[in-house]
Amino acid sequence: MKISANWVRDFIDLKVDNRRLAEDLTSVGIGVEGITGEGESTVFAAEITTNRPDQMNHYGVAREAAAIYDLPLRPIVPKLPKATQAASFPIAIQDPEGCARFTARIVRGIKIGPSPPRIAQRLALLDQRPINLAVDATNYALWEMGKPTHAFDLDRLAGGKIVVRRAAEGETLKTLDGIERKLNTEDLVVADAGKPVALAGVMGGYDTMITDKTRNVLIESAWWDPVTIRKTSKRHGLHTDASHRFERGADFESTTLSCDRVAELILQAGGGQVAGDIIDHMARRIDQAPVALHMSEVHRILGCRLTADDVVRILKRLGFDITPEKMDASEFTVQIPSWRLDVEREIDLIEEIARLHGYDQFPNTLPSYSGSVIELPDAKRDGRLRSFLLGLGYNEAVSLTFISHQDARKFSSAATIEVANPLSEEASVMRTSMLPGMLNMLAYNLNRGIANVRLFESGKVYQYIGTSPLERKQISLGATGSAVVPSVNQPARPYSFFDLKGDIETLLRGFEHESVYFDAHTAECFHPGRSARAVLDDVTVAQFGQIHPDVAADRKLRQSVFLGELYLDRLYNHELREAKYQALPRYPAVERDFSLVFADTVGFDKIQAAIAALDIQELRSLVPVDLFRGGAIPAGKYSVLLRATLQSGERTLREDEVARWSAEIIRALEGIGGTLRD
Repeated sequence: MKISANWVRDFIDLKVDNRRLAEDLTSVGIGVEGITGEGESTVFAAEITTNRPDQMNHYGVAREAAAIYDLPLRPIVPKLPKATQAASFPIAIQDPEGCARFTARIVRGIKIGPSPPRIAQRLALLDQRPINLAVDATNYALWEMGKPTHAFDLDRLAGGKIVVRRAAEGETLKTLDGIERKLNTEDLVVADAGKPVALAGVMGGYDTMITDKTRNVLIESAWWDPVTIRKTSKRHGLHTDASHRFERGADFESTTLSCDRVAELILQAGGGQVAGDIIDHMARRIDQAPVALHMSEVHRILGCRLTADDVVRILKRLGFDITPEKMDASEFTVQIPSWRLDVEREIDLIEEIARLHGYDQFPNTLPSYSGSVIELPDAKRDGRLRSFLLGLGYNEAVSLTFISHQDARKFSSAATIEVANPLSEEASVMRTSMLPGMLNMLAYNLNRGIANVRLFESGKVYQYIGTSPLERKQISLGATGSAVVPSVNQPARPYSFFDLKGDIETLLRGFEHESVYFDAHTAECFHPGRSARAVLDDVTVAQFGQIHPDVAADRKLRQSVFLGELYLDRLYNHELREAKYQALPRYPAVERDFSLVFADTVGFDKIQAAIAALDIQELRSLVPVDLFRGGAIPAGKYSVLLRATLQSGERTLREDEVARWSAEIIRALEGIGGTLRD
């Protein structure tokens, strides 16, 4: 949110300049991320955590500044003229759980017009559009003291009363944004004698809004139940400045003060008279239980010995009442102020003491512990894979653990775990696959002009096995763009399926195994001709490949994207392979080339299996050197040149041995359908 530095100075006599103020506010948790303007127009762009609605206003920020610099904080004291006439306006709260308190004040005989320049300019600094003096008064009070209020046109409230109730099924309300909203029995509304006139804590109604013809105003300030407001706001897709604060817990005791402040601003700008005393209807009290604070616990948690004087001074500056106030006491009873609903436990108070004392003031010490350091079960395996991936040129990334129903169906067949209160349909289930998140991260980079990307993510997927939820560790890979960095020494080469396959093989070589093979049995989200799964000792441990063209089209990807996922719960059943030294052979190697024709149905995995079955100990490698289709090769077949390397670590191989092994290799390859070329 935006904070006017000059507005903050209305409540505290600061001696520091705005830049120093910004730095000091950041150090206590109000993160000032930018400063714009100069002098009275200086504005802080502040990041305020969602559990601190008390800081989402200028008075709350001034309170923090007063505690930082140990300065007095000027209170907000509205000055209202004596009421000229009595006023009777009944208020009925039919839902005390939803509305604990409803306060109102009536102002008559005003003339609606624009706000004074000072009010309009301050609102404009916060990107708030001035509307008229009455509406601007409620907005000004919101940004000044953090309490949402609302102004009704009194003459449009039918029956001369206010009723706070749940909406009837089928009732409608046209809100200030001009939209007709259908209500249900879960919606809490402010109503007059006949109809709803406001969606409680969210937005006022169109029919009772302030216009140029308004002469009499009812100012409302209430305390609404945070859960009720959050549900209503989400149900109607209506997030406002008011709902943002009520959802997080407003100040119960500020209803009368905020009413008076709005009335004061309206009277200053539009004239009129206050009609009667303030109307304050309390259905139930919101009292926070006091918290016991022990100095011994303060010292234990913070690791340094603060004096009781320091603790009392910090907490009193923040508005906490402390009993007793003896500076030598070892235990205090702390009464929590009404605006601090986030403070419930002793540790919350200690956090307040720590941040105001200054985290940089604590000495650097190692935590004490007993026993020995225990390594996590998979720490070595995780570290090995991470090192391999970083060495292969991948960067580590993190995505959300939530995906949409559509992605869950597209990328996995596992039963999903629903999120009870999802942020949106795009994040409504726990991820059953890490591929959607990886695809989103690749698309994010491509959409911002980063054409060459390699990422990996380590995390968990969540699914039902029968009726039991299960977490499984996985690693996802993603790559797109060029396989090599183009330079004067080498041109760019597009990343291909075989680059990803080579990376997967590198990762699998880090684990002990008897056998590994690759086949084309992969999920439907992969390209059917450019994907594979890896099977380690007869267990599927990975699948990878280019994404299916339909998936790429849905996500508007204009270049080839390759994904992979490793199933760590299966892969980690294998021990890490220990590096072993083997001396270079003293005896020469012999190479033999074999040119054969195979049907397209014979993959290299079959060729490898056939040669491995011969169990020739001296065979060091068998690699394809050349692949050819067309010409004299019939359709449906291909010619491959295989190079075998034979070598012994004990002696020089004889020609007759090499000839015998070559013949065995040829027979084995002919046994799987190969034809030796002339």
